[in-house]
Amino acid sequence: MSEQTPLRIGVVGFGYWGPNLVRNVHKLADSDLVSVCDAAPANLAKFSSAYPDVPVCASLDEMLATHEVDAVVVATSAPSHHAVARAVLEAGKHCFVEKPLTLTSEDAADLVKLADERDLILMVGHLMVYHSAVNHIKDVIDSGELGDVMYLYAQRLNLGKVRTEENAFWSLAPHDVSIVNYLLGEAPESVSATGAAYLNPGVEDTVFANLHFASGRMANIHVSWLDPHKTRKFTIVGTKKMLVFDDMEATEKIWIYDKGVGAPADALGYREDLTLRFGDITVPYIKMAEPLSLEVQHFIDCCRSGERPRSSGRDGLEVVRVLEAVSESIAAGGAPVATALEVS
Repeated sequence: MSEQTPLRIGVVGFGYWGPNLVRNVHKLADSDLVSVCDAAPANLAKFSSAYPDVPVCASLDEMLATHEVDAVVVATSAPSHHAVARAVLEAGKHCFVEKPLTLTSEDAADLVKLADERDLILMVGHLMVYHSAVNHIKDVIDSGELGDVMYLYAQRLNLGKVRTEENAFWSLAPHDVSIVNYLLGEAPESVSATGAAYLNPGVEDTVFANLHFASGRMANIHVSWLDPHKTRKFTIVGTKKMLVFDDMEATEKIWIYDKGVGAPADALGYREDLTLRFGDITVPYIKMAEPLSLEVQHFIDCCRSGERPRSSGRDGLEVVRVLEAVSESIAAGGAPVATALEVS
């Protein structure tokens, strides 16, 4: 495919998140929005009023039969992701799927295997790994400025929106799990979690999950839609410095603390000579860009180059396995659950 030729993209789903994806596909010079399909006539009418020159279809089959597309963006409800994405890949088209990739690791592994067999790009909408601040944090960690990361914890809290189909971890934590895996460069080997269903029986509205990594590092994720404050915060503790990322801040999103615990060079015994260290606080300037625009552009670039996406299908599979394992651990009263997986 010529680099000068816009990537021909079809979008499936114009409900909750579809309009945002459509807006970015439509505005980017490297892409050509060929068609949008949705089973709901009201959604198609809404789309046509905003984009009258773009054809609409009532189904994916109709789109694939009547339009030449190179790639398809799937923005349907999560239970349909596996079937829709599989049909896209079987048709020989690159595929972008909103998070979560699927609702089971078995289905996710099936899509990863199929994409690999067909030499197609399969990418998942893990939006936060395209966030300018998150990528700045990745650079800080990789540079060694924080030292060795020992542990981190994330809080994603709010009062509402209360859901009844999936628990708070499935609803909110895919963002945080994808960030943790991306920043640490590894997926957890086991998880343990507890949760409580205060509002709807069987649907946990508050979850505390611990992720354990082969490297010895640990992450804690707390999610809730039953909290008085809207919180989107990450804290990373390293052997040299500590970092706090607060996504609710308009500009000063990252604070780096030159603080730690250690022993002086002439210490006689490490345990006896541990001291607290307090240094400067740095607030770096982050040039922000819309994460979704960066994400869609990355998908286009990967479709052209064949490069593995930053949020590949395998990354999506790893996140789904963590979500599954957290649910299993909650059901088992907090017992550790292994997250090992294989794509045969």
